[in-house]
Amino acid sequence: MSLADRLQRAWYEGHPALALLAPLEALYRRVVIAKRKKFVSGAIDCYRAPVPVLVVGNITVGGTGKTPLILWLIEHCRRRGLKAGVVSRGYGATPPSHPWRVRPEHSAVEAGDEPLLIAQRTGVPVMIDPDRARAVRELLKQEPLDLILSDDGLQHYGLARDLELVLIDAARGLGNRRCLPAGPLREPVERLESVDAVLFNGAAVGDPSGYAFTLQPSRLIELVSEKVWPLDHFPPGQQLHAVAGIGNPQRFFTTLEALHWRPIPHPFADHACYSPEQLSFSPELPLVMTEKDAVKCRAFALPGWCYLQVQAEPSAAFVTWFDAQLDRLLPAHP
Repeated sequence: MSLADRLQRAWYEGHPALALLAPLEALYRRVVIAKRKKFVSGAIDCYRAPVPVLVVGNITVGGTGKTPLILWLIEHCRRRGLKAGVVSRGYGATPPSHPWRVRPEHSAVEAGDEPLLIAQRTGVPVMIDPDRARAVRELLKQEPLDLILSDDGLQHYGLARDLELVLIDAARGLGNRRCLPAGPLREPVERLESVDAVLFNGAAVGDPSGYAFTLQPSRLIELVSEKVWPLDHFPPGQQLHAVAGIGNPQRFFTTLEALHWRPIPHPFADHACYSPEQLSFSPELPLVMTEKDAVKCRAFALPGWCYLQVQAEPSAAFVTWFDAQLDRLLPAHP
């Protein structure tokens, strides 16, 4: 188990050694609180786009389901006749320059896995740049858009935002509710009081503090042929190799178990890059991975390798709330 894995386990399961990190946590809290205060007071140079900007982020380290929710938001806006664009930091990407327009034919090496997934699945304009304000400017130069979705960037205060949506893993919650490095929080828990909506990934029903949404498996897609397989392609009890390089790999393995398969888990670091040797497992069994991993493995995939496509399903209460926000922000688009 890597140091990062051990630290995450300590954050969520507890460990007395975390007390030694209290001085660093206190320093971190002071820095992020001061940064937030400067943003609120207008002391930070902040770019406000001419179209609404919606930030989909989290206050915890690790995966919370942001990309599937962004995919849902894109399609929901499309059904309402709205054209959305996406900006992202492009974590791990090595483009020739910044900002960089992500095209579906690009590689994950230059585009980043999540931006490439979004571009390939939806066809919407996607721009990556650590400076998200610069990414928005460039995207609006190239495309007439009704709104911008920022993949993460809750703490990127160089970009003004009209809505902040924060996602929380319902199973893991906020861990020990402490800030980095003594806990998983990027900002103090009080930050949730200032966001527009909190969504709990994996919650069956919402509560007064937020809305529920789930990730529902929809189909299997073979990497080599791009053939679509139904979820009953593998019979109940099928043993298979399961690959997940996401923020919370266990969520993926649990999903496969819920489909009545018997996954042999192969967790990798979030945004991991793969080689054929890394995915050469024994015994020979079907191999299923996440869609985020698939965009990095197509070049060397073997016949029979597939990925599980999932769809975000927000609660009806969230859909009603979100439609009301769109009506408020874009009154010319009923």
